[in-house]
Amino acid sequence: MSGQRSATVTGFVLGSFVTIVSALLVQKLQQKYQKTPSPLSNSKNGQQQVPRQVPAELREEQLSRHALYFGEKGMRDLRNARICIVGLGGVGSHTAHMLARSGVGYLRFIDFDQVTLSSLNRHACATLQDVGIPKVVCLQRFLEQICPDPNYLRMDSIVEMYTAESGPRLLGDEPWDMVIDAIDDVPTKAALLAHCLQNKIRVISCMGAAGKSDVTRLHISDLRTAAKDPLASKVRQHLKKMLPDQEDYLENMQDLAIVYSSEKTVVKLADFTSEQKSAGVHQYGAVDGMRIRVLPVLGTMPAIMGQSLAAMALTEIGDKPFMPVTGERVGHNVRNKIFQKYKRREDLFSKRMLQEAGEGSAIPQEGGMINDKWGKYCTIICSDCHVLVVLGGGRCANTVYTVSHVSLTS
Repeated sequence: MSGQRSATVTGFVLGSFVTIVSALLVQKLQQKYQKTPSPLSNSKNGQQQVPRQVPAELREEQLSRHALYFGEKGMRDLRNARICIVGLGGVGSHTAHMLARSGVGYLRFIDFDQVTLSSLNRHACATLQDVGIPKVVCLQRFLEQICPDPNYLRMDSIVEMYTAESGPRLLGDEPWDMVIDAIDDVPTKAALLAHCLQNKIRVISCMGAAGKSDVTRLHISDLRTAAKDPLASKVRQHLKKMLPDQEDYLENMQDLAIVYSSEKTVVKLADFTSEQKSAGVHQYGAVDGMRIRVLPVLGTMPAIMGQSLAAMALTEIGDKPFMPVTGERVGHNVRNKIFQKYKRREDLFSKRMLQEAGEGSAIPQEGGMINDKWGKYCTIICSDCHVLVVLGGGRCANTVYTVSHVSLTS
């Protein structure tokens, strides 16, 4: 018994000793690594800070995957690029975020608004600590943690609202490679697009993201093609008034390309509360003349649309452009309507030719001449209509209008 008791005491003492020594070693190691600064950070007032200069080899490694994609010339073009983003909310913040991560050399941010609690569900980088500060300031602070070196990324943040009057001053005479429009107010949006079109500045724009959720209905196209997008319709109306002598921009994606959703709006604008109605709804607008009612937004939609804008900008400037499939997918009902239109036109043409030819005339099934005119029945079937529309980019070969604009009764 005494031997067992002695062994137990010895084991307890040894175990305690090992535990104490292990704890001391762990504590010393923690102190050592806490005092060892990261190669990308230094200490100031007890806080870790990212230095202004980033070693060239670290920057190269940071962009190595993009360098493999774009090549040396593409990366050089991106580093020399100058891009202005107007509107840094749910859409614009995601666009700016990805452009900064991708090697673009100069970014200008323009937005008057501040980060709010309700914007945290869709903003790319805002946190609770950022509530109340300008969105452009919040974004620049975050992006400086990714690339703080102005030799690689320069950012210019302007806390001011873009208007038709302030626009020329805010954009200045910079040789912009691209302007990206992420504004959700129609008059302001139209003013920016009109300025870019009049001054031959390449511009890409995002239409409505609110009240929608189906990412499979996102499209990149010209402005005329956009269907089932109320914001796009209103922008077209404003631009026609602002640019009465121009219409080529509606179908020219080299001047103006847009990202839009052909999904019907799932959720309507939030209604005013009884308190707002009694106090006067005009008092609840952030800025005079702007939308007052609240837009319901699923955070994923502005994020994906913002990333789409970034993809367009990067691939175009980096000389790796893609050819988007414009227009929405043609469903069975649309195909059938087009097919019925072909049949009606066929009947109309045949009757007209037979009337001109006189009684007893007939159009051969394989085709033939009737009064010096060639006649033949069309052999198209319903399923062919989808192929015709897709190959034509969703456009009528004769009128160049999109399927949504072609009259199915004429």
